[in-house]
This record gives sequence, structure tokens and C-alpha cells, in this order.
Amino acid sequence: MRLKIHIYIVLVGMLGLAWACKRKTGDYQRIPIEDFFEKPDKSSFKLSPDGKRIAYIGLDEHCRNIFILDLEHTDSSKQLTYQDQMNVQYFFWATNDTLVYSNSQSSDDRIRLYTIDIHTEASSPLMEPVDTKLRWVHPAKAIDGHLHVMMNLRDSSVFDLYRIPLDGSGPQFMEQNSEGFMSWYASFDGKVRMAMSSDSVQETLWYREEEDQEYHNVLQTDSSSKIIHLGPVKNKKDQIYALSNLGRDKLALVTLDLNTGREAEILYADPNNDINWEGYSSGRKSVLYSSIYNEKKNTLIHDKELAKIYERIRERFRDYTLDIIDVDSLFNTVIFKPYTDTNPGSIYYYYRQKDTIVELSPQNPLLADKTLSPMKQVTFNARDGKLIHGFLTYPHKKTAEYPVVVLVHDGPNRRDVWGFNAEVQFLANRGYLVFQINYRGSVGFGKEFYTAGFKQWGGKIQSDINDGVTWLINEGIADPKRVAIMGTGFGGYSALYASCFSPTLYTCAISSSGYTNLFTYFKEIPPYYQSYTRLYHRIIGNPHKESDLFKAISPLFHAEKIRTPLLIFQGGKDRYNSTTDVNQFVQRVKNNNVPVRYIYNKEEGKRIRKEENIIAYYQEIEQFLETYLK
Repeated sequence: MRLKIHIYIVLVGMLGLAWACKRKTGDYQRIPIEDFFEKPDKSSFKLSPDGKRIAYIGLDEHCRNIFILDLEHTDSSKQLTYQDQMNVQYFFWATNDTLVYSNSQSSDDRIRLYTIDIHTEASSPLMEPVDTKLRWVHPAKAIDGHLHVMMNLRDSSVFDLYRIPLDGSGPQFMEQNSEGFMSWYASFDGKVRMAMSSDSVQETLWYREEEDQEYHNVLQTDSSSKIIHLGPVKNKKDQIYALSNLGRDKLALVTLDLNTGREAEILYADPNNDINWEGYSSGRKSVLYSSIYNEKKNTLIHDKELAKIYERIRERFRDYTLDIIDVDSLFNTVIFKPYTDTNPGSIYYYYRQKDTIVELSPQNPLLADKTLSPMKQVTFNARDGKLIHGFLTYPHKKTAEYPVVVLVHDGPNRRDVWGFNAEVQFLANRGYLVFQINYRGSVGFGKEFYTAGFKQWGGKIQSDINDGVTWLINEGIADPKRVAIMGTGFGGYSALYASCFSPTLYTCAISSSGYTNLFTYFKEIPPYYQSYTRLYHRIIGNPHKESDLFKAISPLFHAEKIRTPLLIFQGGKDRYNSTTDVNQFVQRVKNNNVPVRYIYNKEEGKRIRKEENIIAYYQEIEQFLETYLK
């Protein structure tokens, strides 16, 4: 009997020790897929113009609704909308007392817009449901009881200018778009004085002193030079804040004279990076802060009053990167998000009246006690000597050579940045070294690096990715027999292209909505983007004049070369990729007796949105990689 008791105590002790070790070495826990991709219950936090209330999207009866948090009188906080059959798609503050919001409707694609009074909770249609595309004129807030909007009601390929009163009387036609304007902009007093047009290669900035006058041409740019409008300068109808790379390689923060087209002042520039598109306050009519992506995100506060608040926030979040989400015009409240590469963070607000920092919503509480993998910035030289930046995220289990997943970003005119990435953390947790590459053509590194990617689909962009893998192998980091390539959109195209033309470098490939036929890609450009066709010709090529090039770089025409296993996802609502082309591509690969797992989901588009489909997506990826990389 004593022997049995002794054995029992030993077993309990061993179990306790194992449990304690599991807690202590949480680094090695296999985290459930759903934990990585848990979506927060609250999102889209927006301050009222006076900073006294925060509106946000929350869930009620499984539908997205608007809620109001009253910062002065918390007992007055409440749910504002009560949708039970559809979601609130988006909203914004039109005034301190009124929100404008849009509802989803599964039966058709018509736009449904409403106003709602935050005090009486009375909601009414802003306009009748309409089958059109709509773009709000910046800044999207009511002046003298109306909003400005661009709609393609008259012609599907052209957006005209309208005024929409908040009283629900319906859109009022303002101006016919006879100059090919892609956007209009309101001045500090709400009058529309500036517009931008594009013939796809050359952009033109137009200006007029008053709305009853004719526009005149201020300046023109080429496809690599940019003027990015941020907002009007306070009390100066002929000056704006903008990001500009005219006469320089990197985007800088400037004030621009709309009479001459010249930069009045360079306010902030960085020698190595483009300035990011953020920081302008429509309430203050000034740029409050600027940021760049170096290794991490660096933020410079321009406003002295905001700088004091920012430092107060920094005292609590010293080891975090901070994103400023919203600031009211009086600096009563600041909404912000602190995060790291291993912590998705939370949304907080700072309330100056009480000098308090309050959490609004954790971004993913299921990962709060988990040990995740840090990101490390790396650089390598491509075969032509160009310096390429990227990131490595190592799994916790150390080994001599790692199985690698090359995760290629979409675009290609996007970029990977340091920060929390659920997909990266999922792959690292499963034991893979994740390699992200900002190949030439990625944005943020200046116009020379961006334009170096023109006409390089299937060319130097793909060789940059391959060169990165070769560098990892030569450094003794990557196991050359266990390298996967994966991505969505252009990333998926890169995975398919690599399977066709670099079959010995990659063990397997995963493509989600990857472009198979670039002829079809051009056919699917919607009418309202047709003015950008010439730019696409310069970036990719002209399918009519360069058909041989398009055949050479479209995976569909080279499926017989593939020998590596493929996992392919395709959404039925993806307008950039023909399901017929994908089906044909898959069948040709199968004819080679190559393993192909093809998953078609008719309810999804280019990106998977539904939670249950996201989980199923990563379950498939997990199983596929375990089959071919372990």
C-alpha cells in the first residue's frame, strides 16, 4: 500500500513538473490556429470633432453596429444602431452630433447611406439606395450642412462632383468631370478649389481661387514623381500640405503653393525613407506628426502641445511602437495603439481632462500570455548589386538549418514592415523560418527603387526573391531541401512563377488568388480605373503590343514545367483572376502528375474574410507544409 502511494506521489510530481515546464517554456507551445486570427470585438474607433465622444463598431446579435462612448458622462455611453440582419460597413462623424454610416446588403451592390443623431438616435436615409461607386471628397465632414462626394452616376468610367445635404434631400449635381479628374479636394473653408487628373502616366494638379471660376493647370508630374495631398493649410486657400518627391528621390513633407506649383517649404525629409501618409489633422488644418519606416516605425511630433501628450503616453509604453489613430482638434483626447512584433497590442485613449490612459480594446487577448517570435531586419545584395531589405522571423526551436517559408507581399507596390503579423507568427509557431522580402518595386524606399520594379514581373522582381533565398542558403540559415514560397495576389503570382521557372529552388508553393494569366488581369480592370491603363502598361507591359512578354510571364502558359507540389486557393468573387484560367492551370499541372490541392470558395474574393474560412485556410496550409517541409 505504501509503495502504491509512493508511486502515485511520484507520478503526480512528474505531471506537475511537466505542467510547470510547459508554462515556463511557453515558447514551445503549439498555439491553436484560431488564436492567431481572433478578431477584436470592437474596431474602427473615431473621435468626435470636439473630442468628447468615441464612436466605434461593436458586435450585437452577430452583426456589426455603432456604439458611443461618452468620455465626460460615461453613464450616457450606449449602443447607437441595432442592425440584426446586416452589418454597418463604415461610418464617420459628419458633425459633433451626427454620424454618417453605410449598411451592407447581400441582395445587391447598391450603396445605402444613413445619418443618425447621437442624442435622439433617429436614423434616416442620407440618399436613396443607388447603384454607383462613391468617393468622399477629403475631408469627409459636413460644412454648412452638406458633404461633398464623387460618383460615377452619369458615366461608369467618370466621377462627377456632387453635394449631399444632411437633411436627406438627395445628391445635388455640382460639376461634370470634363478634365478627367480622379479626385477633388476641399479647402479650409469647405470650398472645392483643387483637383487632380491623370492620363495614367502623367498627373496634373488643377487649382481655382473660387468655385465659380475655371481651373488652371498648376503642375504636372510623371509616373514616378508624386504629389500626395494631405490637407489645406489653415486660412490659406492657395496652400496645401503634401508629400512630394519632385526633384528628389524620397517623399518629403512640404507646403505647396497652388498658384505656382512650387514647394513653399520643406517641413520634414529623411535621406533614406519616404515619409508616410499620415499625421494631418483636418480639425487643426495642420500636420501634427510624421513617420517613417526605418527598421521600426519612427514618429516625429511637429506640434508642441501634442508632443507633451505623446511623451506622457510614452512614459507608460517605453518599449512599444505607437500608432496614433485619432486626435481631436482641441487635444482633449488621443486614441492610440502600442504594439511590438510579438504583441498585437491594444487600443487605448488618453483623456487629458483626467490625465488618464484607458484601454478600449485588446487586439487579440488569446495571445496575451503566449511567447512569440521577434522579427529581425536583414539586407542582402541582389545579383546586380541592388541592396534589398527584408525580415526574418525565426521559430523558437533552434536548428542548424531551418525550413523556410518565403512570404511574398502583394502589390507589388506595397511593402513589409516591422510589427505584429498574425500570419508570420502562425508560421513561425509551426517551426518555420519566415522570410519577407521588400523586392524592387516595393514602396517606401524612394522612387528609384520603386521604378526599378517597372516591367520586371517575371524579371528582376522574381530574381530578387530568388537571390534572397540563395543568400539564406549560402549563409547556412536555410535548409536548401525545405524552402516553400507563399503569397496572395502578386505574392501568389510569384509563388506560381517560381514553381514554373525555379523548380529546384523551392520544395513547394502556396498561391492564394495568384494571377495565372496577365492577359485576363488587364481585361478585368473596372471602367473607373481605365484611365490608369497606361500606367499599368508601364509597370507590367502592354498586352496588345507585347503579347510575347505576357505569354512569357503568365504561369498559365508554362504549367507543364511545374514539378513542385502546389496548394492553390481561389475566391469566386476575385475580379482580378479568372476562375476559368485557374481551373485550366490546375488541370494542366495535374496532367504532369504533380500533387495539386485546389480549394475554390465561391463566396470569397481576393482575400478571405469570413472567420470560418480563414481557419480552414490556415488548416490547409498547416497540413500542406507539414507534408512537404517537415
